[in-house]
Amino acid sequence: MNKIYQLLSLSQKGRNLISGEFAAKQAVLDNKAFLVIVSKEASENTKKLFRDKCNYRNISIRIWGESSLLGKCLGKDYRVVIALTNEKLATKILSMIDEHEPIPGQSLIEK
Repeated sequence: MNKIYQLLSLSQKGRNLISGEFAAKQAVLDNKAFLVIVSKEASENTKKLFRDKCNYRNISIRIWGESSLLGKCLGKDYRVVIALTNEKLATKILSMIDEHEPIPGQSLIEK
């Protein structure tokens, strides 16, 4: 999981990441986000809001991580929601998250 936080930190440095609830919501509404990560500690209303908005726009979303660690890897305080705006980085981070914590009901394809 440390590699995921490292990639998020690298994304922040390359300006391919938007953090914060309001800014991430705006990125989703503008279809600029390719992946939205909501921390596990987020309120149920926040999770539902982003789940609905992302599903409507076919944007990947994952409930993952701790808000303190998400903020720390970005050099900020607590972050509950982050959005990735680079498609390749989003795909890589998405596959790494799914590798560690598969989505319930989704079968893993063995290679």
